[in-house]
This record gives sequence, structure tokens and C-alpha cells, in this order.
Amino acid sequence: MSNEKTIKSALISVFSKDGLEPIVKKLNEQGVTIYSTGGTEKFINDLGIDVVPVEDVTSYPSILGGRVKTLHPKVFGGILNRQNHDGDVAELAEYDIPQIDVVIVDLYPFEKTVTSGASQQDIIEKIDIGGISLIRAAAKNFADVICVSSVDDYAEFLELISENNGTLSEADRKRFAAKAFNVSSHYDTAIFNYFNKNHEEAVLKISETNGKVLRYGENPHQRGFFFGNFDELFTKLHGKELSYNNLLDVDAAVNLMNEFKNDAPTFAILKHNNACGLAQRDTLHQAYVDALAGDPVSAFGGILISNTEIDLATAEEIHKLFCEVVIAPSFSDEALDVLKGKKNRILLILNAIELPETTVRTCLNGVLVQDKDNVTDTVEDLKNATNTTPTDSELEDLIFASKICKHTKSNTIVLAKNKQLCASGTGQTSRVDALNQAIHKAQSFNFDLNGAAMASDAFFPFPDCVEIAKNAGITAVIQPGGSIKDQLSIDYCNDNNVAMVMTGTRHFKH
Repeated sequence: MSNEKTIKSALISVFSKDGLEPIVKKLNEQGVTIYSTGGTEKFINDLGIDVVPVEDVTSYPSILGGRVKTLHPKVFGGILNRQNHDGDVAELAEYDIPQIDVVIVDLYPFEKTVTSGASQQDIIEKIDIGGISLIRAAAKNFADVICVSSVDDYAEFLELISENNGTLSEADRKRFAAKAFNVSSHYDTAIFNYFNKNHEEAVLKISETNGKVLRYGENPHQRGFFFGNFDELFTKLHGKELSYNNLLDVDAAVNLMNEFKNDAPTFAILKHNNACGLAQRDTLHQAYVDALAGDPVSAFGGILISNTEIDLATAEEIHKLFCEVVIAPSFSDEALDVLKGKKNRILLILNAIELPETTVRTCLNGVLVQDKDNVTDTVEDLKNATNTTPTDSELEDLIFASKICKHTKSNTIVLAKNKQLCASGTGQTSRVDALNQAIHKAQSFNFDLNGAAMASDAFFPFPDCVEIAKNAGITAVIQPGGSIKDQLSIDYCNDNNVAMVMTGTRHFKH
């Protein structure tokens, strides 16, 4: 027996009618009997095409406000019967059940309803029951039925039935079944995650249907993919395709700049997920110039991000630097003209959407999940640990340095002065090494550290760091505290007129 099947009947029940008209017209042209319900039935009737109401098949009306329309043995028997099974064929005849060869369903928009901020009752009503059941049944019986489960697949289905006069191969039916189970599993995942948003159940369900193949992974010999809705977060204006490493750096840049999104003009330059330059000034142009001064060497090939619109003056300075990506809430027309002068330079507008509240990473033969570090240290959080208290300008620099420190790889030390990143020591196994690295780097770019502020992502187990900092000219320190030997560092600061404040919050970032 041939595994090809010719469509003779179709059940169509969709939420969105976009793209449906040409399919209905083509099926009608091919002599297909069409069954439908509710709004879809009216839509088909309005096209002047005959349609059989499902109620005529089941002898039951749509009930419970539309909650029950297609849930009936005559509908599911028509979908699930095995056409090469004598018993099934006999039962269809005995119970007057029509054969259904294609099911076209578009589910209620559950995820869109959730993100719209709708009430719980509205969200619950967008949990599709009949539609999801039709999809599962039709996909299970792909040997005889083709399931079209998404508006995204309408064009491909129309092309198939047009080219083959309504006859479809088993390979096509199985491929559409895979699409259908992708739709159903993603839908159920979204519903579960809505009900489990407070993590009452220690269960991880992730479903991303927007997958993109990247040129390669972290290195050319590794495959790479991105799963997510990049276009929801960014509007890409110019440049080449983003790479795996670009995406990691862009993620780091966006999370870092979130700390400054409501502040005065702020500009950051990142390399390998860490800030190598960051400054806050009265004008964005000056913020960029001073951010670049933090490390003009590492800035080469970096990721640039601003918390405000990039203007012409800033763009002209940026254009002098080779950089991979420039991100901002907006660009002036004149700035765009300049920045587009490099064909591969990626220009992104950052849209205003909420970022995920959890972080996920692979670990051993499983995954680690945690709440995002959403604590930003503020002046109100600080506890003066020393007799010397920070001046107002030192407090500003301490908070500024702490925000950067939170987004820098541990172990880390960040040095800042006058709301400018002087240097940081990143990813060191020793906090002393991180501090020495930061001091050496700052001095190599001629920063005067006298009066600078120092931030540490974790406590000081010994007073060695504050001693090294004091000898470099640093006068104010911010750290979480919590070591059983905190007093040793406090005593050193008291003896040497260094102000130290504690936040009570550690910011490890591994």
C-alpha cells in the first residue's frame, strides 16, 4: 500500500485567521469536505465556501461558553482511526463517524495573554483544551492524518497541497507531526511555568522555539546555537551576524548597563564579558572619552554600550575605534550615518523589555539554576565599619565601583575615581592578585589613585588588601563583610584613616 494520502476532509478550528483564506480556497477547489466550529466556521462561510458545522457531526452544540466544542468521540474517532485497520474502519461505519484527513488548529495565545498583564481569569481562559487535544491526536496518527498546528506552517502546507493536488507523503505528515509535538510541548511548558512561577515545585522546564544556528561556538571547531527571541530585545540596524562570543558580551553589556539605565549619561566598553572602561559624565561624548581612557588597548574589538541616545559627537569618536558592537536606546540620524561607515560594525537598539529573573547553566550531567543577582548596593544599604566615614564624593564612587564589581568575574577588585573606572582585577584565584592587577593596570594608564575608591565582590579574610590599597593612595573601600577576621581589616583602616563600608551582600560572579 502506498504511504501517500490524498486529503478528502479537513477539520479547521483556529484562533487567528491570518493566512487561512488561501488554504480554505485551495481545499475547496480540490473538493475537500471542510468541518469547522464557531468563529472559524463563520469565517469560512463568509468566504462563500460550504462548511459542515461540527455540531452537525456530534449532535451537540458548543457548550460551557465555548469550552467544549470538539471534545467528542465522533471528532476524535475521525482523527484517530487507523485506515488500514479493518476493525477501525468498521466502527467508523457503525457509528457514522466521518474520516478526517487533515487537522488545522491555531491555539489560544496563552503566552501573549500572560505577557500582556491580563487578569488570572483571562489567562486561565486562554489555556486551550480542545485545540491541544486535536493536535496531539492528529500528530499521533500521522500515518493517516496531517496536522497543521501553527500559523507559521500555513505557507508550507499550502505549497504542498498545491504542488501535489492534495496528496501528501508519509515523510511530510511525520515532519508536520514533529512540528505539532513541538507546539504542544512548548504550550504545556509555558502553562506549567506560569503556575510554578514561584518555584513551589523544584522542576526545570525550558522551551525555546526560536533557534538560530551560529557560525560556530566559542571556538571555530565548536558548533553554536542561540535559542531565544533576539528581535524582541534588540532592533538591529546594521552590521554582520552576531557570533556566539558577541552574544555573550552583549548579554554582559546589557546586564551591566541596567545598573545605570536611569542615571546621567554613562558609557561602558566590555571585553570578554568584563568592563574595561566605564564612565559617567554630564555629556555622553565625555563619558565615552573617559570610558575609553580606562583601557584603550583592551577596547580594541570590544562591545560598546550607552544608557542614552548616541549623538553625532560621540559617534565620531567611536568611529575612530575598531569595535564589534555598539548598543544604545537610540541613535541620532547623523550618528547612524557615521557608524554605518564600517560595514561589519553591529549597531543595536536596546528595546525596553524585562530580562529573565533566573540564570541557567550546564553543570556535570545536569544544570544549575539560580535567582538572578538583582541586588544593587545603595547608600542606604551601607554600614560604616570604620571611624573614618566616606565623603559624599567617595560614597558616589563606592556605589559606582560596586555596580561594576557586581558584573565582573570573581575574584575581582574594582578601582574607581570621579565616576570613572580606573581599572579592575578580574577572574583571579587570589583577591590580592586581583588588587595588584588592578593597581598595575591603573598605573600603566597613568591614573592617579590618590583618593580613589575600591570595591571587592567578597570579604577580605586578611588585612593585606586594605594595606596594599592604602599604599596605592586608595582612601575608601566597599565590601560585603562577613569574615570572622573582619576586625583585622577594620583595625588597619582605623589606624590609617581609610574609610570602609560594608554592604552585607556578596556579589560572586563565576
